[in-house]
Amino acid sequence: MKEAQKIWMNGELLDWADAQIQVLSHGLHYGSSVFEGIRAYGTDDGPAVFRLDDHLARLERSAAVYHMPLPFSRSELRDAVHEVVASNGLTEGCYIRPIAWRGYGVMGLYPLDAPVDVAIAAWEWGAYLGEESLRSGIRAKISSWRRIGHNTIPATAKAGGQYLNSILAKIESHKGGYDEALLLNENGFVADGSGENLFLVRAGTLTTPPPQASILEGITRATVMSLAEEEGIPVSEREIARAELYAADEVFITGTAAEVCPVREVDDFPIDAPGPITRRLQERFFDAVVGRDPRSAEWLDYVTVPARAGP
Repeated sequence: MKEAQKIWMNGELLDWADAQIQVLSHGLHYGSSVFEGIRAYGTDDGPAVFRLDDHLARLERSAAVYHMPLPFSRSELRDAVHEVVASNGLTEGCYIRPIAWRGYGVMGLYPLDAPVDVAIAAWEWGAYLGEESLRSGIRAKISSWRRIGHNTIPATAKAGGQYLNSILAKIESHKGGYDEALLLNENGFVADGSGENLFLVRAGTLTTPPPQASILEGITRATVMSLAEEEGIPVSEREIARAELYAADEVFITGTAAEVCPVREVDDFPIDAPGPITRRLQERFFDAVVGRDPRSAEWLDYVTVPARAGP
């Protein structure tokens, strides 16, 4: 990760080295944080953030689930994202990380007396799984770790502590020589990757697990489903058995970091990658994020530098 120069924290733009937290912050000890992963892309009209309002709305929903009232409005957070991208000169695109956490004030499991702090960082970050993976696909393995159940931790919230589940799966897959882990839920059906949603294609139909399968309702996932419907590709949300992946015509994963990435193997079963439907949806997605698709006007938030209040 290439270090940028400025991080926005609690309403101030700070030097990277000065954006620090107290070691007894509640979020550090108990995982009481919520966050987003957002990308900005370079376009002919300057950097533009992809589906920024949708990401900030999900951040608000995640915070609400964990009883963490955000001390900044969505408009203020949008301005802060613009300021961070612009102040770091990230004109060709970047990854953006807003995070809200329970700060220093109390210890123990009852957190509501701890303050809620917010920070936003941005940095240059290329293809999460590598440029070659976007072209040729990845090797994935079903993890021995199950996705946490939706009655254990709310899977629809994007919270720090619950990602320990994904970290274990990611480490296991890498130690086994694979690029990514796929997780089954507590009922044995396919949920998602360690940090991505999953799609399969069979007989021309695009299928993805539903929210009740303990998935995060991804924004890239929603984007792909919308683009597929425009392309006349049938889309189904239903439970997926593990063996269906082995017999699929195509499999791909989606996420802000992973973007739209083909899967060429699952548990050493080869899969055509990228197949024609994956390739078409990947093309539409990348056209949309750089301003070359009819949906770009709806989804892109072009970076402007908000005026700061005077002293």
